[in-house]
Amino acid sequence: MTRNAAPIHSALAPFQWPDFRRLFAATACATFASRALAVVLGYRVYALTNSTLALGGLGLVEAIPSISLALYGGHIADRRDRRSILRLTLAALAVCAIGLAVLEQIDAGRVQLFFLYAVVFIAGIARGFAEPAAGALEPQLVPRDLLINSSTLMATCWLIGAIIGPLAAGVAFATLGAAWTFVGIALLYLLAWLSILRIRPRPIPAAPPGESVWESVATGVRYVFGDQVLFGSMSLDLFAVLFGGVIALLPVFAHDILFVGPIGLGVLNAAPTTGALLTMLWATRHPPVKHAGRNLFLAVAAFGVTMIVFALSKSMALSVAMLFLSGVFDGVSVIIRRSIVRLLSPEHLRGRIAAVNMIFVGSSNEFGALESGVAATLLGTVPSVWAGGVVTLLIVATAAALAPKLRRLSLDPHSVIERDAQVDDAIDEDEAPAANTASEGAP
Repeated sequence: MTRNAAPIHSALAPFQWPDFRRLFAATACATFASRALAVVLGYRVYALTNSTLALGGLGLVEAIPSISLALYGGHIADRRDRRSILRLTLAALAVCAIGLAVLEQIDAGRVQLFFLYAVVFIAGIARGFAEPAAGALEPQLVPRDLLINSSTLMATCWLIGAIIGPLAAGVAFATLGAAWTFVGIALLYLLAWLSILRIRPRPIPAAPPGESVWESVATGVRYVFGDQVLFGSMSLDLFAVLFGGVIALLPVFAHDILFVGPIGLGVLNAAPTTGALLTMLWATRHPPVKHAGRNLFLAVAAFGVTMIVFALSKSMALSVAMLFLSGVFDGVSVIIRRSIVRLLSPEHLRGRIAAVNMIFVGSSNEFGALESGVAATLLGTVPSVWAGGVVTLLIVATAAALAPKLRRLSLDPHSVIERDAQVDDAIDEDEAPAANTASEGAP
């Protein structure tokens, strides 16, 4: 039956392209599965060891391979079929989940603990290859003028999966047990694999003759560091999150400063995520890209201000409001940075640029928690947080002075943006639906 498709420039226009719908479905399933897996693995490791150190080591075990392999993963994403990379990583994760389900039927003690850590390590390896491949594949599935819409939709998809996945995992674990929860996670990875399987082949960029892996990786890194907009936007996020983040210290605020207990801690943790999600849902129709550079600087500066006010607050209501606003401003930042990477990456470098971006984001998240702990130990919890907000404001001021191209950047589709390197659309003409007409399988 023929149904009216969304207007070509509407917020949902990317869904008119069948392959984008398939990637979106795969991302939803894989994100749901990965966040659920993290919750169950953490619970099982703590149950086996009763050690907070063993629990804290999970993040490190995943971060080391994912960050270490990211640049090589970006090289592979620019030299191989990106769909095949995603299928291979998803299949590996599905097999691991099934293995854990089988292992749950055996009282393996320390052997089981070893395999739990092994799965986390494998997940880190998979992430090192999958994220650059997914970041490079996404812009090949929709026309260039819809990349901002598609990027915002994908960011929203990831955030919803990151919220629902842990909740569903907790319910499944409590009602069905660990084994069946692992089976459900494996099925989600399998659904993601099937969605990627249905995506049509896309052109593979030609490699320069005789280029080595190291030369290929270096080319991608040099391009990012030589591009004021790409490097400026990535660096701004890296240092803002590194010094301005507060998530790792929320238990201290809940217990010793606001005196709100575990329920209050849950509310504090949920506030920034809620703000970011609402912002992304709003941005699907009103993306903040007309003055993207200016908006990015304002959002990061406002994020720093919310951290200062949060640190000084003695009111639960004010603290929650500041965390909610921090999520709003972080959501604006995420949308603009994702759009910059998608729009301004040359086709033959997409995987490597996505890998560099992954390293920046991963480093800010992983080392940001470490920095928060060290700063709180040296300065005290409250001073470390407001000082981090002040540092964030100084970083914004410095970046604005050193990166005028980023400051003046506009990503408005109706604006003419001159770039030395143009991005290939890599969209088959016969796949694109006509404006305001129905396409096969269109929502």
